[in-house]
Amino acid sequence: MNATIPAVSEEPEVSEEYAASRGKGRRKIDWRQVGLATLLIGPNLLLLILFTYRPLVDNIRISFYNWNISSPTMTWVGLQNYIDWFQAPETKTIVWNTLIFTFFAVAGSMVIGLVLAVLLDQKLFGRAAVRSMVFAPYVIAGAAIGVAFQFVFDPRYGLIQYFLNLMNIPVPNFYQNSGWALFMITMTYIWKNVGYVFVIYLAALQGRRRDLDEAAEIDGTSSSRHFFRVVLPQLRGTTFFLLITVLLSSFQVFDIINAMTRGGPFTYGTTTMVFQVYTETFVNGRAGYGAAVATIMFLIVLVITVLQIKLQERLDK
Repeated sequence: MNATIPAVSEEPEVSEEYAASRGKGRRKIDWRQVGLATLLIGPNLLLLILFTYRPLVDNIRISFYNWNISSPTMTWVGLQNYIDWFQAPETKTIVWNTLIFTFFAVAGSMVIGLVLAVLLDQKLFGRAAVRSMVFAPYVIAGAAIGVAFQFVFDPRYGLIQYFLNLMNIPVPNFYQNSGWALFMITMTYIWKNVGYVFVIYLAALQGRRRDLDEAAEIDGTSSSRHFFRVVLPQLRGTTFFLLITVLLSSFQVFDIINAMTRGGPFTYGTTTMVFQVYTETFVNGRAGYGAAVATIMFLIVLVITVLQIKLQERLDK
């Protein structure tokens, strides 16, 4: 019995989407678009390579050397700078100062900035002037703010001393106690940086969905429930962005500490890791050791940022 093979009378049908995708694959490269993209991206990429990535690579390289910044020669020491830092008795104090300052600086800036944004998002008399006053400290140089706040926290003639005396509260010596000194620079940083957080949150609040506010008002939702269930969820992306940027900013504060305490009182009372980088590199002449501390800082910030991104991705799912 002979098997018959049916003849193919016509070509199989091909979907329009498949044909379009095949057409895209064979599409010629538009070199004009490539050239325009290169022209626009190239200068910024070049600046990043020259002033960000190249110094980062050089810093990691220098961390493996023993080098006095005023000397033309460097001596290879491998991981010895890292070992010395982890074994140094002051490292625990410096890391603790960095953690305490960063935590309270970030938390204080975020909370106060959000509260001010919510308040000044309302229709209040003179709110434009108040908004300007809140944001103004952010554009002032940190060194100038540090010098000004030296007088604010002066235990004999400062503004804080005046108000505490009115309330019959003992005035702490902010410059002779490590805990109070750390509190002083933290509050100064919050005062300077809260304007940045305020502006970002205010923009996010003004761009939120008003129909949800109207629906909550119709349902008779209380103010606190409306804020936590309707407003705050819409600010999640903004909060994540601010958390990263404020964390990176507070982790690298130098000017306020240098102007107000220079790392004191005593030896390491308010010394943070970034201030230690400056001290070891430019004061003690140990550029290799300072580069090792800077590399450790970079790795810590990198890990924190990656963890925050992973957490945000999970929350978005």
